[in-house]
Amino acid sequence: MNKKIWVIGTAVLLIGAFFVGAVLYADKTKQQAAKLAQDHREALVRPHSPVYGSEAAKVAIVEFLDPACETCRAFYPIVKSLVDASFGQVKLVVRYAPFHQGSEQAVRILEAARMQNKYWQAMEATFASQPIWAPHDAPQPALIWDHIQTTGIDIAKAKADMNDPRTASILAQDVADLKLLGVTQTPGFFVNGKPLVEFGPNQLKALIDQEVRAAYGK
Repeated sequence: MNKKIWVIGTAVLLIGAFFVGAVLYADKTKQQAAKLAQDHREALVRPHSPVYGSEAAKVAIVEFLDPACETCRAFYPIVKSLVDASFGQVKLVVRYAPFHQGSEQAVRILEAARMQNKYWQAMEATFASQPIWAPHDAPQPALIWDHIQTTGIDIAKAKADMNDPRTASILAQDVADLKLLGVTQTPGFFVNGKPLVEFGPNQLKALIDQEVRAAYGK
């Protein structure tokens, strides 16, 4: 009997220690992420970064995304709807995190579309067709061209523009910045410089609401 009680007591202590350790680790992770963002604020937004929403918005969602990332695809309409419903108070700033195979070519296609003012239309088409061009075993980003034709883009011009050296510079800068900020998975969110550590759509909305209240007093 005493041995059974001892075993149960030991198990309870171990569970308690694990829980405390997990909480402390989570707190440390939050602190480290916040410190990296604070120490490298200049790495959050660059002049080349695409912006969706009002440039004058006081609340900026910075999203490091990967066009081949399934979670990025799922979050994209959520983030856009949050911006659209903000009455000009919130904007989205896109940064690239080309972690998946084929993502770099997809980014080049998006940037070529941006040169024709078709960026957001191309982004929609790229995410919509992601299951076709970005299967896990053999991504084929060249298939994106078939799906962005409906945007009215000049495909021949875009295919030439995707090799513009400016796009290579954008990719290099974004990759350097994500390393500075400790971004290791996508999507990676920052709202007015604060990292989203507890991941999820509700958590993202809560952080946005917090920053809107701080910026606009609402």
